[in-house]
Amino acid sequence: MFSYKKDIFFDLDHTIWDFDKNAEETLKDLYVQYNFDQLFGHTAPDIFIETYTANNHRVWDLYHHGKIEKPTLRKLRFSDTFEQLGVDPTLFPAQFEEDYLRICPTKTNLFPHAHETLQYLQGRYNLHLISNGFKEACEKKLAHSNLTSYFKTIVISEVFGINKPDPRIFEHAIQNGKAKKETAVMIGDNIEADVRGALRAGMDAIFFNVTGKEKPADVDHMVLGLKELQSIF
Repeated sequence: MFSYKKDIFFDLDHTIWDFDKNAEETLKDLYVQYNFDQLFGHTAPDIFIETYTANNHRVWDLYHHGKIEKPTLRKLRFSDTFEQLGVDPTLFPAQFEEDYLRICPTKTNLFPHAHETLQYLQGRYNLHLISNGFKEACEKKLAHSNLTSYFKTIVISEVFGINKPDPRIFEHAIQNGKAKKETAVMIGDNIEADVRGALRAGMDAIFFNVTGKEKPADVDHMVLGLKELQSIF
């Protein structure tokens, strides 16, 4: 189907690096370490993690669209979680956030068949990365998970100054990777940021739909797992 393609651009979080699983592991450990059971009245951290995850997805969507800045994103995802669980947000310990930011990017949970698929594709195509993540965290994730060597070029929105879905970051990534839009394709989990952003920039796109959402009518191509890419390319 895409055999004529030469350059494949990947998203990182929620596409290769399993953000939610890595965050969950980190938060479980910190929940115990900071005695959050005394704050929330729950011995198990499940409700805290579930609420945080929903808030984190929400504020990242705001960040993608330029509605909030990095410090606000980092503040809201925890302060809103405290408030929604009936705890005064001023009781949130600042060091918790620092520990979370230090530990989480060192986690190495990837989606199934990540290394196998990237190795397969690397032998046939030029692989690139476009991430809306933050520079320090992205670099840690790539290094600790042994992903850096797969990618010919890496574009991080915090460094470039523009987030997906703005077409300019895709155009920059194409130029940076010495690629052509006609023979390039973007793969990512976020319909708006990754898929529609790439389509508006003139690239093909594949929706990485690991959560089994309904495919929007304007999205032509979808995979439910990374291994599917081995039969498409």
